[in-house]
Amino acid sequence: MSTVSDLIARSHRLGSDPRNTNYGGGNTSAKGRATDPVTGEEVEVLWVKGSGGDLATLAEEGLAVLRLDRVRTLRRVYQGPEHEDEMVAALDYCSFAPRTAAPSIDTFMHALVDARHVDHLHPDSGIAFATAADGEELTRRAFGDRVVWVPWRRPGIQLGIDIATIREKNPQAVGCILGGHGISAWGDTSEEAEQNSLWIIRTAQEYLDAHGRSDPFGAAVAENAPLPRDERRQKAARLAATIRGIASHDHPVVGHFDDSDVVLDFLASEKAPALVELGTSCPDHFLRTKIKPLLLDVPADASVEHSIARLRELHEQYRADYTAYYRRHATPDSPALRGADPAIVLVPGVGMFSYGATKQTARVAGEYYINAINVMRGAESVSTYRPIEEAEKFRIEYWALEEAKLRRLPKPKSHATRIALVTGAASGIGKAIAKRLAADGACVVVADLDPAKAEAAAAEIGDTDVAVGLAVDVRDSAAIAALVRDAVLAFGGIDIVVNNAGVSLARSLLETTEDDWDLQHDIMSKGSFLVSKATAPVLIEQGLGGDVIYIASKNAVFAGPNNIAYSATKADQAHQVRLLAVELGEHGIKVNGINPDGVVRGSGIFAGGWGANRAKTYGVPEEKLGEFYAQRTILKREVLPEHVANAVSVITGPDLTHTTGLHIPVDAGVAAAFLR
Repeated sequence: MSTVSDLIARSHRLGSDPRNTNYGGGNTSAKGRATDPVTGEEVEVLWVKGSGGDLATLAEEGLAVLRLDRVRTLRRVYQGPEHEDEMVAALDYCSFAPRTAAPSIDTFMHALVDARHVDHLHPDSGIAFATAADGEELTRRAFGDRVVWVPWRRPGIQLGIDIATIREKNPQAVGCILGGHGISAWGDTSEEAEQNSLWIIRTAQEYLDAHGRSDPFGAAVAENAPLPRDERRQKAARLAATIRGIASHDHPVVGHFDDSDVVLDFLASEKAPALVELGTSCPDHFLRTKIKPLLLDVPADASVEHSIARLRELHEQYRADYTAYYRRHATPDSPALRGADPAIVLVPGVGMFSYGATKQTARVAGEYYINAINVMRGAESVSTYRPIEEAEKFRIEYWALEEAKLRRLPKPKSHATRIALVTGAASGIGKAIAKRLAADGACVVVADLDPAKAEAAAAEIGDTDVAVGLAVDVRDSAAIAALVRDAVLAFGGIDIVVNNAGVSLARSLLETTEDDWDLQHDIMSKGSFLVSKATAPVLIEQGLGGDVIYIASKNAVFAGPNNIAYSATKADQAHQVRLLAVELGEHGIKVNGINPDGVVRGSGIFAGGWGANRAKTYGVPEEKLGEFYAQRTILKREVLPEHVANAVSVITGPDLTHTTGLHIPVDAGVAAAFLR
């Protein structure tokens, strides 16, 4: 159907350019005729982007499809603003087809406007007009009578009526500026609506460029100037665990860090503190960024220790302020307070930390605050930034319809909001663990000696909102420090550490050289120690508990032939589990081990010569080694990397919260390796 395909294509074009709208923001629609499957008659239908979708990736199943006559009938039964929510709920009875997307609260501005195609967008340039103190006058100057000002009104049927009335009274108009919110545009064809939207966005930006002051945020503050890149990223990494702990006081969250010029320049300006306090305006913005960020008020070159102490003080004040805001406006029918922690934390000279239930929502929250910075810049350049009133923000944030949308979200997976760092994760057991934890909802750092392989393995797992590949030599403490820094900057912190990196040279005592011994102990014994030591401060500072996992071996217990260096280092790892379980337990950090055996298929160690050596030792063909190992077990089953990953998933999941110091055998049953 060309109407739908044209709508989706237009949505993709508009949504793919951040100058037009933010991720997940805005909606588009088209009206046309379709055959009623019950009566066989042609009826007018509205196709509109459904609740929670994104224009850039909109698919047909993301559209709400409604009988236009039934939606418009609701205008006749509407009894006033106090009945807004009833009208939105009534949209469920206007559906044209089953199993379509849920209609959003903006549906009425599309249905009631007498135009076949309507766009509602959140461009920074348009919202700058919408949040300017004299936005109505600026709209008249910039657009003449082709764009009409609409005073702030919460989205719903009354706003749809307001816009429809403006369209009727101003036939020359191609759109409107929605006070405190965004823009709307329309057209008789899909192309005309799109061109009108782009014209409004472009004209608004051209007006700001031509008439705006060059220093809308005032003079630069020297003590808040951006630190040199390496210095600020080092400082960001050292602050990350504390700030994530602050943002996770009520609910665990994942983080994102941004030190782009737009953020750093804003934080270095004299107006930044006052503008931060005013918060954001567009509903899409403050629903994701909270009513306002937390701003660290110490100089950029303040010590990490001083910065952390002040952040903790400011967090207590933020929680008190947010709770007071909730109590000022909550009614007996309001949803419960969802959490009083900041979603955005700003550190002058360093950058912006943003948080959410997933890496994507954390990243998008940061993108929204950058949108807000751009909006404030535009409004301050030609006027004064004036967001909507606090009471109106509360009505949006704690709207029953917003609460219903949150409840429609799928149940979080077992490892949601958790961040895992897995060493030796580009292949074999490590890769299987990384894949499983990502499938369980965790963000994963794939760490490996070979950076190209690490990046390839991460890309196979998912995009950078799910997994990142980083290089590390676990024998090198400086390399591990860099790994930890990059990991916390990627996802905000670390919750699960899997010491999996390993190597094996299977030789008898007389054949084992000092170099053989040192290599294996450096990678596994020393490497595990160094990784645990470097990550433990992050786990402790976050205050969220955590898990440290050692992938040891059946050989940590079983005295097999011709394997002294490997088995000895695995025994070392096994005892590190016990020692660290005792030491880290007071911080809520669990330390456990996995003892695999006979993992031949997919194993990097076996592919590197270990398999040939063990096959020779046991007198079987190398290709039959997996079968040989299986037959010597109690269960007669071959062990695969995925079986080890299953054990890691269980021991780090929500069901074994009281288990530490344990070694789980994943060997299909080797009686000689039973723990005693």
